[in-house]
Amino acid sequence: MQVPIKRAIEKIPGGMMTVPLLLGALIAFFFPGTPKFFGSFTGALFSGGALTILAVFYVCMGASIDFKATPYIVKKGGTLLIVKVGVAMILGLIFGRYLGEAPITAGIFAGVSTLAIVAAMNDTNGGLYMALMGQYGRPRDVGAYTIMTLESGPFLTMVTLGVAGLSSFQWPALVGAILPLVIGMIIGNLDREMRAFLSKAVPVMIPFFAFALGTGLNLSQVWQAGLLGLAMGVAVVVVTGIPLFFADRLTGGNGVAGVAAASTAGNAAAVPAIVAAANPAYADAAGPATILIAACVVVTAILTPILTSWVASKVGRDVEPDAEEIASADPVIAAPAPAVGR
Repeated sequence: MQVPIKRAIEKIPGGMMTVPLLLGALIAFFFPGTPKFFGSFTGALFSGGALTILAVFYVCMGASIDFKATPYIVKKGGTLLIVKVGVAMILGLIFGRYLGEAPITAGIFAGVSTLAIVAAMNDTNGGLYMALMGQYGRPRDVGAYTIMTLESGPFLTMVTLGVAGLSSFQWPALVGAILPLVIGMIIGNLDREMRAFLSKAVPVMIPFFAFALGTGLNLSQVWQAGLLGLAMGVAVVVVTGIPLFFADRLTGGNGVAGVAAASTAGNAAAVPAIVAAANPAYADAAGPATILIAACVVVTAILTPILTSWVASKVGRDVEPDAEEIASADPVIAAPAPAVGR
């Protein structure tokens, strides 16, 4: 008896991403002892599995990217980076003027601070972005995140908050984030057969990566943050998603890559504590900000794939390639990619 599992999942917006992600989050929430109980491969998948799968995902995705696409990657990634961080800086200037460093202490907005808003807005969930682009975008759009990795960490948050110089940019971490993709690009450009071989693995890894990502989400933090955390998560998607959508279209895309970047990275939850350690003026805001940002991570991890899938269904999975893309197209990467999680 055949059960149409794949077909059923694909009927859900972004199903190949959201269904495994939610499944992983629910198992981690209701059965937190699962990794320890089973151990071995199952335990490894729950504890740090997302990073391992993502590393392989980067290599395979990188293999499908032609070196001739590098100018496009710089243009696309740089534009999305500037717009995402620019929105956070504008909000930081506005809220910083009225709130200062301290959080709101009473009322329905208790816990909101300039620190929470800036940190939640300016750091994109790279794994989520790359997985979504693996489904709905071009390999070149995936590669754009190599530029967007500059968002990661507390540095840009500190710059926005006016405390630049208290945190140095850790170049080994940046290189480590880019290295798997670069290795894949080198392999794929040296051997077209390896490009074809590795490229086929990209859509297969998406549900596994999504499940592992889901096991790292803490649904209880959404409950703890309440409606305010939910509202902030929605605000991240809407406030950054709209300008990112138009920025993507201005750089030759169809807007899907911009929407896919409208999320909050998991490491953003660690930023408030680092900022507070560097500047005690933010000590009171750090605790509530961490909870709110953690809620944004969960909410955007669920909402962004759904919205990206919806936008892709309206504007199309990809735009018509321009002359430069046609000239540099490789028969392997020019072939239509499989429809995953539509």
